[in-house]
Amino acid sequence: MPNIRPIKKAIFPVAGFGTRFLPATKAQPKEMLPIVDKPVIQYLVEEAVAAGITDIIMVTGRGKRAIEDHFDSNFELEYTLVEKEKHALLEEVRNISKLANFIYVRQPAPLGDGHAILCARNIIGDEPCAVLFGDDIIDGRVPGIRQLIDAYNETGCSIIGLQEIDKKDSSSYGMMGGQQVSDNLYKVERLVEKPKPEDAPSNLAIIGKYIITPEVFDCIERGGRSAGGEQRLIDGFEVLLKTQPIYGKILEGRRYDTGQKIGLITATIDFALKRPDIGPELREYLKKLNLDQK
Repeated sequence: MPNIRPIKKAIFPVAGFGTRFLPATKAQPKEMLPIVDKPVIQYLVEEAVAAGITDIIMVTGRGKRAIEDHFDSNFELEYTLVEKEKHALLEEVRNISKLANFIYVRQPAPLGDGHAILCARNIIGDEPCAVLFGDDIIDGRVPGIRQLIDAYNETGCSIIGLQEIDKKDSSSYGMMGGQQVSDNLYKVERLVEKPKPEDAPSNLAIIGKYIITPEVFDCIERGGRSAGGEQRLIDGFEVLLKTQPIYGKILEGRRYDTGQKIGLITATIDFALKRPDIGPELREYLKKLNLDQK
């Protein structure tokens, strides 16, 4: 087994336009859309920090300044909260900028998820790192990216986050085929981007969480470009498979795809129901709504 180096850095590709949520995302990043009162991107950063990540590298683009401002300190806001003696809220706001060491790089053009990852290459260097895309939230006992780090610590190889789906939905996902080696852990043999259900190698879909070894960067470059000129992470993985094993891990916990409207809405409802301040009132409203519809 190769030398296992600790995972301390995470890449967050957040340069996308968020067209599914227009017009809401015309002037704000989709990653800043809230689940109750906290933006999606903060849930993901907190997931990474809970897994031991210390350095967060945001790969941003035009119109993403609000993400930088959110994770920065805000003297005027903090002063106002002090004046109004809202001490609990003040502490919550102050802690956001203390979550991690935040680094920002720009993706100059929308040239694919692989290209976004390459934009962070000089910061990552020759270390393994985590990659978290700005849509997938796993609500479970163990943070999703922590589960992948644990699998990396066992194998020393790149790890892909997986979810079991109905094969009829395979055309919306990258799909993996491979051999099971232990509980929820698979050795990857095939990766297929958005296949028809009859062509899917399994019912295991790739979701937006990964651990990548340093060799992935060269493999993305060697993977070439798609017809639209994009560099894709999945193409880099296919190159890597020729020289290095890759594993896939089925993540335990409920997955919310907040890049879809229904995913953001259901996440908001479920997370709100867990909160003592608004959960009981929301639960009563939902009960009344159900009775009114009968």
